[in-house]
Amino acid sequence: MTITKFNEFHVIGLSVRTRNEDQHITKDIENLWNTFMKQGALHKIPNKLEDTLFGIYTDYENGATGKYTTIVGCKVSNLDTIPNGMIGITINNGNYSKFTAKGDVTKNAIPEAWEKIWHTDLNRTFSADFEVYDQRAQDLTNAEVDIFIGVE
Repeated sequence: MTITKFNEFHVIGLSVRTRNEDQHITKDIENLWNTFMKQGALHKIPNKLEDTLFGIYTDYENGATGKYTTIVGCKVSNLDTIPNGMIGITINNGNYSKFTAKGDVTKNAIPEAWEKIWHTDLNRTFSADFEVYDQRAQDLTNAEVDIFIGVE
């Protein structure tokens, strides 16, 4: 595991409140990504710094066992203008443990990576965790996605 320090950054995107129980995570997050793509949300985000997509997990109610908010969006220069139906969030400065998911992200690559993360002995902050879908994820069936877990 590599520890990476991130400076504060902002993201605007679509969100859903979900939980890990009863397969809600799979259905809710899949629907969120589908909605993001079908609505062309990428092209509606103002002040976008790049086209890299972020899958963010935040507002944890009770660590990994409670509800939390998932956001799909892009990094922006500021949160001054947030379109209707979207949400803006600031990811605070912090240390993150880096994992990389490899393979078909439309199938099991991401869930398998998270399964490994859940079974590691990390001192998680549960403030924000995020996945980064950059140029290495353009071929969704043969992708590399970095996952950053907030740690103390």
